Order: sequence, then structure tokens, then C-alpha cells
Amino acid sequence: MRLKRNVFLILTLLLTFTLQAQIFDPVTWDFSYEKKGDNQYEIVIKATIEEGSHIYSMDIPDGGPIPTSVSFDTVPGYSLQGVVWEAIEPEELFDEAFDLNIKSFSGKAEFRQKITGNSPSFKVNGIVNFMACNNVTCSPPKDVEFEIRISNTAADKSVAGSEEVAPVRDKKGLLGFLLLSVIAGFAGILTPCVFPMIPMTVAFFSQGSENRKKPVLKALIFGLSIILIYSSLGIIVSLTSAGAGFANALSTHWIPNIIFFTLFLLFALSFFGAFEIILPNKWVTGADSRVDKGGMIAAFFLGLTTVIVSFSCTGPIIGALLVEAAGGDVLRPTIGMFGFGLAFALPFTLFALFPSVISRMPKSGGWLNSVKVVLGFIMLAFSLKFLMTIDGVYSIGILTRDIYLAIWIVLFALLGFYLMGKIKFVHDSEVTHVGTFRLFLIIAVFAFTIYLITGLFGAPLKGLSSLLPPQETSWFYKKQLLSDDKPVPPSVIALSPVSKICSEPEYDDLFEMPLGLTGYFDYGQGLTCAREQGKPAFIDFKGHACANCKVMEAKVWSDHEVLKRLRENFVIISLYTDDRTQLPESEWITSAVDGKVKKTIGKINEDLEISKYKTNALPLYVITDHEGNPLNKPMPTNLNIEEYKKWLDEGVAAFKLKLP
Repeated sequence: MRLKRNVFLILTLLLTFTLQAQIFDPVTWDFSYEKKGDNQYEIVIKATIEEGSHIYSMDIPDGGPIPTSVSFDTVPGYSLQGVVWEAIEPEELFDEAFDLNIKSFSGKAEFRQKITGNSPSFKVNGIVNFMACNNVTCSPPKDVEFEIRISNTAADKSVAGSEEVAPVRDKKGLLGFLLLSVIAGFAGILTPCVFPMIPMTVAFFSQGSENRKKPVLKALIFGLSIILIYSSLGIIVSLTSAGAGFANALSTHWIPNIIFFTLFLLFALSFFGAFEIILPNKWVTGADSRVDKGGMIAAFFLGLTTVIVSFSCTGPIIGALLVEAAGGDVLRPTIGMFGFGLAFALPFTLFALFPSVISRMPKSGGWLNSVKVVLGFIMLAFSLKFLMTIDGVYSIGILTRDIYLAIWIVLFALLGFYLMGKIKFVHDSEVTHVGTFRLFLIIAVFAFTIYLITGLFGAPLKGLSSLLPPQETSWFYKKQLLSDDKPVPPSVIALSPVSKICSEPEYDDLFEMPLGLTGYFDYGQGLTCAREQGKPAFIDFKGHACANCKVMEAKVWSDHEVLKRLRENFVIISLYTDDRTQLPESEWITSAVDGKVKKTIGKINEDLEISKYKTNALPLYVITDHEGNPLNKPMPTNLNIEEYKKWLDEGVAAFKLKLP
């Protein structure tokens, strides 16, 4: 009983994680020019301001806030004509804080400067200094550097400033998680705690069926109630996990990962029959007593009773979904619980609406327990993901790809033998024969096991890349890569002479480049080498626990043409934002973003990504010049190889244009 209480307590604590840090960055800048005549141009500086925020005018009285200002570098290529003016009229309001009438811009602002060009092509460099505020807070005065290349032949008239990078929501990832949640909801139906409840539920709605409309209405209320209850649980998790950096902290720190591993292990043991996870009996009796009172409200409480009673079987599935959701997009818990509730409520509601169909349902029996055991094996396999994260983030190096695959191979082989009836668990019935569906399931499991075995011998297993340790941790992969007399796997063929590194990379004892590439793991060292070699820098913000980073490397970087470009055209700088290796005190930094001291490799790299590129999204690929300034728009996850190649080529072209 104590174990059951502890498990429930841990589940409750998981829902209360919260982190409030936010990046206040409400302004996006765009820089362009317009040609007004022979050698006559206007520099156009536009600001897009989020609703509820504002920036100040260039004309601010003494004693007021810091005004917006624009300054230009003086170079021979052009000359300024007049001064910068505001192309949009600011709004003037009385500000009680300064006791002055203050002009400001909300929504958008635009500034212009006339120039005369003194050569066919030239660059205009400058800095915008501004301060953004809303009703709660203000950002410190901030500089945004810009560079506009002007040419009579160039088509490019716009260069976005360093403010343009914004986190990109992975819509495909959310849809995939919704689909996973729906599947989990249907799986919850096929458990011994839930499946036998369907006929009893239908019997409740059949009472008083002389009026057909009432049972239909009750059934709809019942289904919507289940969806509402599960969605509410998801909303609670979403609200308590909303905050910049929460996903990274939750998915990379060893404490939550140990908790999640333990939970998955307990869920698996519960499905194997070691114990049951149940909610307090008074919750069940309390909800059930409301059902007995009848009426439409009874349909809601019947839904609540169904959720509570079924928890001993659905609890592990719900817990696993919430654990997976908590480390990602803030909407994932809500979407996940909505999908689960929708799939879970659908069969109950349909059978209540069409009770005659219930006679065609398969009878309860030992196959229901088999569903639980299969789910137990799957959860046991997925529990290793959290140990893999700890191993990678803290550079332990024990759970390599080979060991990980070996454990999975054993688990899925055991699952195959279980389906054949060679292994039995508590509550299992005797398997007298193998049915058609079970036979195909056995074939699928053993085929998957053989597929995993190929991974021990260098197969990339691209379809599982997000769930496995990096391929470079594989013994066979390293042996093939270093072998002189054996062929190298296709993904690491030397397509051209590999770019020579300028000096021994720092932290090469902690990290490895994928696919046989060479590069650096320190921002400054990488930019220095890029300057020496006269190449653009390719910055790869990544993480040990970043599933999309592994998918991009396995499915996009491994493409022949992409890999060729990465080898020949760039100096690669891979920066792990979740690594927990602590640096010597002399290398610590104080963040300009939050004022905190950053002591680890990951925290310093994450602070660089946030402060310079205004996002903490992973992965993020940035092609930069030798000062770290983006040459084109940074690229998040994008599995379209053609678009990725085009983006790489655009970065190289922009770099060549900047060359003197």
C-alpha cells in the first residue's frame, strides 16, 4: 500500500514543476533600402513590435526614458544626406513615471535616412539603440547592428537584423504526438480494467430508453466529460511547465531523468502484474454516489467514475504520456491528454449511441492481460531513453549505442517469445494455439528484433535515430571509420579532401562530430579557424537529449550532397546547450540576459544562443561571418533535403558577397 501511495505522490509532484524565466524580446527589426534616383537611396529601418509593448521616439525630452537612436559608420562608399527621420508618426501620451508627455511607437515603427552612393556597390553599416517596454517591465537599452549591401546589380535589398531569429514550433512534432496519444487512448481501452466496463456503461444509458433522445444526450455528455477530465489534467501540466528553459532543464537534468526512468520501470512492473496502481477508494465511492442520483449530471459523474476506476490500467499510460510531453512544447501535455481522452471516450460513446453493436464485441479473456504485458515491454524499452540522456549530458560514456541496442534486442526477443506462449506472467491464461493476429504480431516483433541487430554492425537505423544514442558511440562504427583496409560506411565516405582543422579542438575528449566530420566545440576557437581558412562558420546548436538533432544528422546531414557541402564549405562549430561539464572558474561568464553566472559548457552555449540569436530552440543552425553575425536566416529542424541544400548555398553566396 505504501508503494502505491509513493507512486501516486511522485505523479502528483511531476505536475507541479514550474519555471518562470522569460526572455522579454518584443521587437523584430528589418533593414532595407529604396533607390530614389541615380546614386540616391533611402535606408529603411522598420520595427515590428508585439502587442502590448512599445519603443520610444527619437525625440524625448530631458528627464525622460532613453530615446531610439540610429548611428551610421562613416566609410568612403557613401555619404549621409541630412538626418534620420521618423517615417511613422509616434503617439504622444502622458507618462506618470516620468511626469512628462512621451512619444512612443506601438505595433510598428519606421525610420529613414537619405544617402548618396559614391561607388557602384558599397555597404552601409550602423547600429540601432532602443529600449522596449510594456506595462510590467522594460528591457535594458539594446544595440542592434545591421549591414546593408547596396549594388546596382544586386537583387537583395533587405537584410534582417540580429533580432529576427525566433523559436519555431514543430507542428509536425505536435501532430505526431497527438497521433501517439490517440493510439495510447485506444490501447487503454484494451486493458482488463477498462474493456469489461463497456457493457456496464451501455446498460446505464439504456435505462429509460423509451425516450431515445435522453440516452443519446447522456452518452454525449459522458464522452465529453471524459475528454474534459483528461484535457484538464493536460492543461494543468501545460500551465505549470510554461517558461523559457523549462523543457531543457526538465529533459536534461539527472534528477528528473532518474525519476522518469523509475516511473517507467514501475509502470512496466505494474503491467507485468507485480502490483497495481490505484487511486483512493473514497474517490471512487464519492463519484459513484453521484451517479446513483440520476439525471444528466449523472452522465458526467459516470465519466469521472470511469476515469478513476480505470486508473490502475490507464495510469501508467497517462504517466508515460505526461513524462514525454513535459520535456517538449508547452502545448504537448494539453494536446496529449486531449488525444488520449478523445480515443478513450470514443468507443464508450459509440457503443452507448448504438447499443446493438455491442453484441459483436470480442469477449473478455486472457488476451486483455496480454495487451498489458506488451505495453509493459514497450515501457521498459522506452525507460532507457532517460538513462541515455543522463549518460550523454554528463559525458559518462557507459550506455553506448551497442549496449543500448543489446538491451533492446533482448527485450523485444523476450516479447516475441511471450507472444508465442513460451513466457508467462501473473494473470496470464494458457496459450493453447496462436491466432492469426498474434502470428502477424510475432512476425513483426521478431522482424524488428533482427532490424535492431543490424545496428550492432553499423546500420544507421535512421527510423529510430531520435531514440538511440549517437552512432559515433558505436564500437563497429568507430572501427570502420578508423580502418585503413575496410570500406567505410556510405554515410561517412570522404566525398572530397576533408577540411583540415587549424588546431586541436577543445573538449574533443567530451564530444564527437557525427558522420566523420571535423570541427570545433568552442565558439571562439571555431570562429578563429574560420577566419584563418577564409570560410563561413556553420554553428550547430544541439543537445545530448535533443531528438530532432539526431534525426537531422541521420536523415539530412547524411545525404551525399549535404555532407559534401558541410565538409568543403564550412568550419563547423557544434555547441551543446545541455552539457553539464563544469568549466574552471576563469572561464565562467556572467550573462547579459539574466545576470546569472554560467559555469558549465551547456549553460554558456545556451546563453550565447539566447543573447546573440534570441532563441533557445534546438536544433538551430546558423551560418555566420567571422564575427558570428548571421549571413542568412538561421535554420531550425527541416527534413526537406533540397531546402537545406539551398539554405547552405545561400549562406556561402552571402559570405562571398561580404568579402572585400
